Amino acid sequence: MPARARTAQTILGIDSSLRGTGYGVIRTAKPFPQTLTHGTISCPADWPHSRCLVRIMQSLRSVLKEHRPTVCVMEGLFYAQNLRTALVMGEARGAAMATIAEAGLEIYELAPRKVKQAIVGYGAAQKLAVAKMVQRLLRLPQPPAPDAADALALALAHAQEMGRYSFTTPKKI
Repeated sequence: MPARARTAQTILGIDSSLRGTGYGVIRTAKPFPQTLTHGTISCPADWPHSRCLVRIMQSLRSVLKEHRPTVCVMEGLFYAQNLRTALVMGEARGAAMATIAEAGLEIYELAPRKVKQAIVGYGAAQKLAVAKMVQRLLRLPQPPAPDAADALALALAHAQEMGRYSFTTPKKI
């Protein structure tokens, strides 16, 4: 077993979006991971982008301060058909990445299909299936909100990836 898998980690998962950035923090533990926190950083549609970016940064700083994660994993880039959507998503992702990097954490990325495959067993799984499996794996009383479920799924998939012998290392960004 690799040395990196022997020590408990506190993993922050982030599913970035301008209007609804999901976050989830888990601690690897036996017999199953513990959920420390999860939620969605929401911004009303009438807020300007700059105000949303500040909200994302401030909220993530609070999560970092309270839960002290040791590593972060973010959803990998996807290919949007709409250029404007891709730019706005990039702004939110950049704000989150800058905040995490400022805290000194290593940041990894996982492709959405890879996360779904790891959690549900099917790379094109629907959001509800991901949320239900996250609920089951983390023994939560109810399924988390969609964006938070995706963030927790990222953290779980990263824990799974780091906890097994693998010839490939996760992509660090």
